[in-house]
Amino acid sequence: MALGPHQQKLSESDDNMASILIVDDSMTFREELKATLAGAGFDVVEAVDGEDGLTQAEAHKVDLIISDFNMPNMDGLTMCAHLRDREVKTPIFMLTTQVNPELKARASQLGVKAWIVKPPNVAALLKGIGKMLGTS
Repeated sequence: MALGPHQQKLSESDDNMASILIVDDSMTFREELKATLAGAGFDVVEAVDGEDGLTQAEAHKVDLIISDFNMPNMDGLTMCAHLRDREVKTPIFMLTTQVNPELKARASQLGVKAWIVKPPNVAALLKGIGKMLGTS
């Protein structure tokens, strides 16, 4: 999932790095996505499940949350609902293997901005992040 030779860093400068919270129970996936995002110039915070995601979202000012759906302890949509109940307005991308239209509709109602099926197309993911954060 590393940056390709024609992809560039998306955040403007190290002083003003956009911060992204990755919430996924797969350590391997988190590490791969973190390396990709850090290589694109983003500061990355990690969480292992929805409960940890809530804690990290409250402890760190992040500009975007990228979350899996299926996780132990608390799934991604439940985490989204709790964040919205707490009036956290941070944009959220759901990055998951799920393709269920009802889940996508529920995610949309919770304000999820993008539903991306794993494994992601890195260029498309970075482009979407850039559009969401206004850095592309």
